Amino acid sequence: MLTTSLMISTLQIITPWMSKTPWKTCITLSSITAMLVMTTNSFQTDEMTFSHSLSSNFISSPLMMLSVWLTPLMLLASKTMLLNKTETQMKTFLTMTSILQTTLILTFSVNEWILFFIMFETTLIPTLTLITKYGAQKERLMAGTYFMIYTLCGSLPLLASLLVMNTKTGTSNMTITMLQINGMEMKNMWWLISLSGFFIKMPLFSMHLWLPKAHVEAPVAGSMILAAVLLKMGGYGLMRMTPMFTPSSLLTANKIIMALALWGTLMTSMICLRQTDLKALIAYSSVAHMSMTTAAILIVTSWSWQGAYNMMIAHGLTSSMLFALSNTIYERSNTRNLTISRGYKTLMPSMYMWWLLAMMSNMSLPPSINFLGEIMMIFSLTSWSVITVMITAMATLLTALYSLYTIIMTQHGSSLNKTKTPTNSMKPTEMLNFLMHTAPLLLMIMMPSLIKISC
Repeated sequence: MLTTSLMISTLQIITPWMSKTPWKTCITLSSITAMLVMTTNSFQTDEMTFSHSLSSNFISSPLMMLSVWLTPLMLLASKTMLLNKTETQMKTFLTMTSILQTTLILTFSVNEWILFFIMFETTLIPTLTLITKYGAQKERLMAGTYFMIYTLCGSLPLLASLLVMNTKTGTSNMTITMLQINGMEMKNMWWLISLSGFFIKMPLFSMHLWLPKAHVEAPVAGSMILAAVLLKMGGYGLMRMTPMFTPSSLLTANKIIMALALWGTLMTSMICLRQTDLKALIAYSSVAHMSMTTAAILIVTSWSWQGAYNMMIAHGLTSSMLFALSNTIYERSNTRNLTISRGYKTLMPSMYMWWLLAMMSNMSLPPSINFLGEIMMIFSLTSWSVITVMITAMATLLTALYSLYTIIMTQHGSSLNKTKTPTNSMKPTEMLNFLMHTAPLLLMIMMPSLIKISC
């Protein structure tokens, strides 16, 4: 099944140049790929091997399903943008999204470190193209430069670490490497070198400056896939590598990184309250959530990992939906400024419902899966250090504040933008997009065991 999915996904790369209706054809093929991948990986509890180099397990399967689930949704959200592009630009865009989908499937399915690194870095090419070629403003080139430099700076130490591990063990197989290196004495600097690429991808606070720029300048499809899946590749890498460095929790570097992550959760939540750009606010919100997730992963306990993984999957769907909603406002008002884009509760009541659901999930209100993940992470962090209670409590409060602030600014009040009057109805593609974001979140509330993992 996975091999068939990869074949269809690869076929999708050249389809835009052969089809008379490339957008519809790509969505159809992407949806077929999603169904095949989800059929293969549904309710998986043990490792499933497809070939010598391809396999999936309880850590990779939900992320793989998240990737293929969101690809057709990002194409749906990009429909209006693509109508204003030339035929060549549209076909290039569809090709890049297809390449990105294929590389994401491979990233989460390969079971060798070197292949994982190659796929991990290959995602840079289509993402960089989406940002620099299809961004709306000239600052997109600077955003692309930041994205490339930060990614490469983290990748080189990671590659060096993988090559050393390959030399020590004689193999790059993830399972065999873990068995041979597990318990090996680690130095603080070597631990940092090995995990630096994943910290930047998450991103960890102080290594996050590329993310707001990339989100703000990227088209809606780039923002959706970047927040939903590409950040989670960092978490996936951490979950794959940290168990090898037992006991990593005793390292001084580990404690410093955890303190930095928790501090970042608090600081970026405060930054969100000062934002006037809607996409920048959502981007900093992602940094806050992922910083706490990083801290939880580094504890390496069953509860902390389960909470972190719940948050990764739930945040992937929630942040993608928020970027799609912000694009809906941008297409009608031609601005992302919170002080101008107001009054949409009156103008578009149906959109208000989707905004409310997305923000309720973002602020981790019960019974959302975000709430379950956050509670498990907070309990785990409290067990690690009681001091974290104050930080996590303040971060949770600030998350609720900026989420409510966003709802009030965009949905309430009177509209101030007179340049482009919004329509009072949503397009069917938009309704379908938001419904398909919300459905998995509701399903996970009823069946949280779908993403059950252990360390």
